[in-house]
Amino acid sequence: MKKLSERKKKWIERTVANDRSYKVFLYNRFFIFALAVLAQIIGYAVLLLLLVYESAYAVALQLAVFVLEVVFVFYIINTHDRPSMKLNWIIAILVAPVFGVPMYLFNGRGRPTRKMREKIVRAKRENDEKAKEILGETKENSELGRVSRYLEKYASYPVYTDGSVEYYESGEKIFPVMLQELKKAEKFIFVQYFIIAHGKMWNEILKILVEKAMLGVKVRVIYDDFGCMMTLPPKYDRYLESLHENIKCLSFNKVVPVFAVRMNNRDHRKMLVIDGKTAFTGGYNLADEYINEKRRFGYWKDSGIKITGGAVNSFTRMFLYTWNAFRRDKEEPTAYLSSIKGDEKAEVLIQPYDDCPLDNLSVGEVVYTDMINRAEKYLYIFTPYLILDDMMRACLCQASMRGVDVRIVTPGIPDKKMTYRLTRANYGILLKAGVRIYEYKDGFIHAKSMVSDDTHAVVGTINLDYRSLYHHFENAVYFTDKKGVDAVKRDAEETFALCTERTQENFKRGVVGRLTDSLLRVFETLM
Repeated sequence: MKKLSERKKKWIERTVANDRSYKVFLYNRFFIFALAVLAQIIGYAVLLLLLVYESAYAVALQLAVFVLEVVFVFYIINTHDRPSMKLNWIIAILVAPVFGVPMYLFNGRGRPTRKMREKIVRAKRENDEKAKEILGETKENSELGRVSRYLEKYASYPVYTDGSVEYYESGEKIFPVMLQELKKAEKFIFVQYFIIAHGKMWNEILKILVEKAMLGVKVRVIYDDFGCMMTLPPKYDRYLESLHENIKCLSFNKVVPVFAVRMNNRDHRKMLVIDGKTAFTGGYNLADEYINEKRRFGYWKDSGIKITGGAVNSFTRMFLYTWNAFRRDKEEPTAYLSSIKGDEKAEVLIQPYDDCPLDNLSVGEVVYTDMINRAEKYLYIFTPYLILDDMMRACLCQASMRGVDVRIVTPGIPDKKMTYRLTRANYGILLKAGVRIYEYKDGFIHAKSMVSDDTHAVVGTINLDYRSLYHHFENAVYFTDKKGVDAVKRDAEETFALCTERTQENFKRGVVGRLTDSLLRVFETLM
């Protein structure tokens, strides 16, 4: 491939270094949005209160509110949601219907708007049909485990038996590998992250992206507009596209200062795909705290994986169905997919998958609960948030009570104090069942992983909390690659030594503490 002249390289260096547009109106953007939404909520509440209690028809209006409560309670009871979630919403609606009803409409079902749903379903169907031209039909394999068959059938992502999984136990270790692979790009680069923020990490990546675009490489970028509300200015997608014609960008689910249902569904996925040969994913975003160039909550403990082989096709498909759902200039999937096929009898299984709030499948939760239920010797979990529903909590307790060594690592320094309080509210019942809980002493653990019995592991973007499992667009990789599984286990064992283990003796709460936690758990589905 051609090389850029020194003059062009210096232009790229100056352009990236001198871009300070992100500072203009950056914080105004967030506060304008927050104030606008708050004003709408307060206005709605005041109007209803005045109507109900000050109107000449107060009795009739109060009766109407009561009927509304009953209708919503019966509706919630007859949904297919989890019992704990139902109970929380019923309490909120009965106690404060003026706030409970609109919050349920906004947040309770956790499903995208009809328009968003139709776009994504159509794009995914069209992309899958075209992908079959390259990948062929998925064949039923009786030797696969239950969860792999589930992912093939319902998530539509096959198992691959070629390639490899390389695990990295920190953002600063995976970052230079990402840069090396980016420099090798010859055809295309797909970038999709929840958060992109100016600093060393993004600036180094952006320089390579612009350089590669000048050399004819197609660069496509997706970032979540809500996730980047505090890190990027408005219309940053247009700025990126102005750098070169080969760079195209999608700002997912544009933030508008309106109390809207669609703002509840965020693209929390994190992936980098290069030439269909290499893919990266994990807990890290493209911001300096993830590589510990900036310290916010002590040391930021994250993790990620590098995937090679046919499984990269699944990442390509994930990226393209989002892109083609919301961009007018569609991309042709067959131009980016590879026809690599592995050994059907290979011992290594690599299965990337995604999860989105389009249906009631909750793919991420199914994979986690399957691993918990199948564990026989040990189960090690990294999660920044531990906000569990009754089913997940019961699965963890039952695994421990049947003799599985269940260990969960959570942060020692919180990024969100209320969420941290809810995380710790789940300790009591888990500790009582024998689950071992470790708090990372030196800072914040943002990794999302699960490893069991030296045989299989999951690494991705999915937290053990309600929002991540039911509201967000997510992705992860389920794999049995021994080298990768051993690396995840080794990282867990080394991390335990850097933690404070919580026990029933050193984790006691008073009456006020237990009452506070009980009240907070009523609102855990909103976190």
